[in-house]
Amino acid sequence: MQFAGKKGLILGVANDHSIAWAIAKRIMESGGECGFTHLPDRADDPRKRSRRRVSQLTDPYENAKFLIPMDAQKDEDIRSVFEYTAKEFGKIDFLLHSIAFADRDDLSRETVETSRAGFKLAMDISVYTLLACANAARPILNPGAAIATMTFFGGERCVPGYNVMGVCKAALEAAVRYLAFEMGAQDVRVNALSAGPIRTLAGRAAGVDGMLDLYKEVAPLGKNVSHDEVGATGAFLLSDLSSGVSGEILHVDGGYHAMGSPGRLLNRLR
Repeated sequence: MQFAGKKGLILGVANDHSIAWAIAKRIMESGGECGFTHLPDRADDPRKRSRRRVSQLTDPYENAKFLIPMDAQKDEDIRSVFEYTAKEFGKIDFLLHSIAFADRDDLSRETVETSRAGFKLAMDISVYTLLACANAARPILNPGAAIATMTFFGGERCVPGYNVMGVCKAALEAAVRYLAFEMGAQDVRVNALSAGPIRTLAGRAAGVDGMLDLYKEVAPLGKNVSHDEVGATGAFLLSDLSSGVSGEILHVDGGYHAMGSPGRLLNRLR
């Protein structure tokens, strides 16, 4: 029960395949209380499908305390969410940022052909929102609190097909380092979790299915990582167990990132 007495906010759960949900579930099962946001529903959607996808997950959990809409591109929405969080929780101990987006047309073309509008959109949602949410959270973060965000190896090395999102993740990882320094002054840690390919909504859009076999062959552990493994590591970064860790990009990829050659895959290529 490492999260007993801890409260925090989870941004970015889209459905039951979301890494954010795997992390939140681990936190709640370890005694933590979570507030959640969801994408705002369109005015012409009477079924409120965005909210319903998340509420179906959170409703069975007594310590899922609230679920409210947030458009991360609107400063007033971000401000409203953190004001609501302060009203419900007072201070918080953790903040999970799992928000990223790039237009499918820009993802599907070469990086050099990324449109100006698409680049701005991807950077705004995938990078700037971490800065905006961290800033909005500052007044309500307890000493010793933790912020975590989600990245991918395509921010460190060229992963063909990841394209403009790789550029965004590189910027996101730089933002983590600068935030770690600045937020450290109030005893708040900031880290990023770099997961191997996982079948999520965003992962499929970025071509994750084509990476699974490669990772399984090249990674030292000889396997792909699971939602549960990524969820446990994300919870670790948001818990007191990682109290000495900040500015870190923590890989959960079976060791793939450590390899300088195809490793055991060479045996199949000979």
